Amino acid sequence: MGKQMTGILKSKATKLFAMFPTEFADDYEVNKKKLDSTGLFEYSKTDRNMVAGQITRLVRKEQKKDD
Repeated sequence: MGKQMTGILKSKATKLFAMFPTEFADDYEVNKKKLDSTGLFEYSKTDRNMVAGQITRLVRKEQKKDD
């Protein structure tokens, strides 16, 4: 298997954030553990980290927009 495309991972992160907006926080480590514990994301560690980082960006963007 090869690496996932970055665009695909970003769209998966956007979909996960849209489905579960209250589950994720603005902390990268918390989001990474949340993806592991819920079983929502079952790819490689690198891909999981990329998705967790993108979700963190989305959460911070939402918080900034609300302020």
